[in-house]
Amino acid sequence: MRIPDGVRKTVNVVLCLAAVVAIGWSGREIWAVWNGHRQIDAACGGLVPAGRVLALSEAGGTITHRALDEDSFDPVTGIPHDCEIFSTEAGARHGSGTGARWFFTGEMGVLPADRPRIADTPYENLVDALGRPTYPPQPLGGDVAGSVTSSSVTVQLPCEEGKAKDTPVRALWARAALKTPGGSQVGGHDRDILAETAVLTANNLADRLGCADRLPDAPDAVPALPEGPVPADRAGGTCAWYGKTGLADRSPYPDQVVESRTDDRVWDERCGLVLGAGRARGVYLTEGDEHRRLSSPDVPGQWFVSLHTYSGPLAENIRLTGTDDDESPEPATPGKAGRSTEEPIWWASSVCDGRPQVHTMTLGGFGYARLVASRTEDVFRAYVEDVTTRRHCTDVVLPGHSTFRADWGTS
Repeated sequence: MRIPDGVRKTVNVVLCLAAVVAIGWSGREIWAVWNGHRQIDAACGGLVPAGRVLALSEAGGTITHRALDEDSFDPVTGIPHDCEIFSTEAGARHGSGTGARWFFTGEMGVLPADRPRIADTPYENLVDALGRPTYPPQPLGGDVAGSVTSSSVTVQLPCEEGKAKDTPVRALWARAALKTPGGSQVGGHDRDILAETAVLTANNLADRLGCADRLPDAPDAVPALPEGPVPADRAGGTCAWYGKTGLADRSPYPDQVVESRTDDRVWDERCGLVLGAGRARGVYLTEGDEHRRLSSPDVPGQWFVSLHTYSGPLAENIRLTGTDDDESPEPATPGKAGRSTEEPIWWASSVCDGRPQVHTMTLGGFGYARLVASRTEDVFRAYVEDVTTRRHCTDVVLPGHSTFRADWGTS
């Protein structure tokens, strides 16, 4: 059938216009992707995989980054400490008045680090202070030394042969984090991308520093984090040992745990013991008259026992308390054991697979700490025994019996 000339001309015009629109749309898309890569590479020193960041759920629209300054760079490696990425998609989702919102952070560094890791303080929050769900960090798994939080993934990689500006490097780490409102947990799609991003960033940094090793691919389908705390008799991970002691059935000991799965590759493993609202209230009513420093607990998880095991290069730079510039820090020295003179914090040490380990215990809430200090020696010893047995450690050094008393700081 012959198409009339007038109709054919109209069809051709429509097709041409559609082609122009398609070209224009695809051109804008190409520019947006190119600009996103450029912004992320500029912010993160070319180390964070831009394609993975752009696959995050809030990476749509226009991508921008925080401008870097002199303080943005690690003096040892010359790479950015962290990079902050913004998008108009995130701004639209969260009602940003400026049109863009900070949605992604990439961080990286080397070990041993100049800045020490500070042990938990008596004012730490092991559970959400507002009563919202608490998601204890979990190991990444998949033969990768990694840790997953509700909104981030951190990985670590040995780097015995690497150098940063002629300074030997023993290990490196990388973190990929998504900004979430109110401590909510990211979805499975974003969690998987954060894991890939952290692993690829670590491997890119290993290339830059000349490290011999590389991390394997991140595991598929990183599981969601289970909520905590849970009753101590249900503990099955890093706090399983506590449920077996029977102490959770007795006041004034904690009756709940905040734990993770066990994984010897994790460089900072925690077991948190907390008093639920009912147990805390009962302790206050029965002990408050005798111990006047014991104020009424009004925050979830205000009274707790926090136990950590730090391993490898991280364990060599642990401090029991933060200090001002004119004060001497209190180190938790591998090969030794003791207690802080300022706060209710104890430490022990061991050697596992040739690597130093430092084990710490912090009592939460000064009134509660003074009440239970003399009763927590068995708790700490049981924790250290569990970790060192599970990790096949040797050279275990524990604080002496006389250190478990309430005479730290000002009386």
